[in-house]
Amino acid sequence: MTAPASIHLITERDVEDLRRFELANRQFFESRINARPPAYYEDGGVEVAVAEALRDAEQDRGYQYLIRDGAGRLVGRVNLSHVRRQHFHSCELGYRIGEADNGKGYASQAVKLVLAQALGPLRLMRVEARARADNAGSVRVLQRNGFVQFGRSFRSFEIGGAWFDVLCFEAHAERAGLTA
Repeated sequence: MTAPASIHLITERDVEDLRRFELANRQFFESRINARPPAYYEDGGVEVAVAEALRDAEQDRGYQYLIRDGAGRLVGRVNLSHVRRQHFHSCELGYRIGEADNGKGYASQAVKLVLAQALGPLRLMRVEARARADNAGSVRVLQRNGFVQFGRSFRSFEIGGAWFDVLCFEAHAERAGLTA
């Protein structure tokens, strides 16, 4: 059993820890998800990204959280992006767990925690998420947290010259019992 995970909104104090995490896991992430631009890894790149994340949160456009284990070690990230208030009250969920900590339950815990934030204090009504169809672990994380598949996008994601199907999921405040 994995030690409990916690999440916290990213801050400027997290820059060095985040840089180490991203550099240590760069190859692993780039083999599975969209690569970050090379400038992200250059001097000042993480600082720029953190400053942008802080602006996004301040302007209610997105919220980036870091996932830490019970000892406070950075094990991953979970984000709420593309916040749309008017008419939709929705956002998109994304997450990544470092290679050494994959399969230990951190993603499931973090998604549960961030979903509670999104559908609770942030007052969003719907959270969307996507997972590669061949990523059984990520699909399980979403399903365990009450996400329901609503679609499939065929050959819609390319990485390393290979095309993948993407499954589309959603979670609703109403289904979670958070609305009247």
